[in-house]
Amino acid sequence: MNILVIDDKKSVRDYVSKLLTALGHTVSVAVNGLDGFEKAQKAPFNLYIIDHLMPLMNGVTLSKNLKKTPFCADAPILFMTTQDQASIKILPECSLFAGIINKPLNEAEFISAVTALINQSPVKIAL
Repeated sequence: MNILVIDDKKSVRDYVSKLLTALGHTVSVAVNGLDGFEKAQKAPFNLYIIDHLMPLMNGVTLSKNLKKTPFCADAPILFMTTQDQASIKILPECSLFAGIINKPLNEAEFISAVTALINQSPVKIAL
């Protein structure tokens, strides 16, 4: 699977990339929401893993933009946050997320969430 990880913290990008690569996935990274949106427009991805709070474009805005982009819209979004999940679940945009996971990441929970999203539904890739 081709996965785009968008997080403004290098340590998180590196950790998530290492976990996903070890599972056999191809991983691209972006340093903020704007960078992620630009990369998503240039290549197809099967899954987006998006941090909540980032500079230039936060994760909620990025998610809305991806879902409005035809060839990005069908790929699931795993939303990572340091905020309480209850506060995320009341956001009007919460329906855009296929899953929500808390940071700092628990490795087993993260791998389980990614595996579930990838196995949940095949994603069409077309440009």
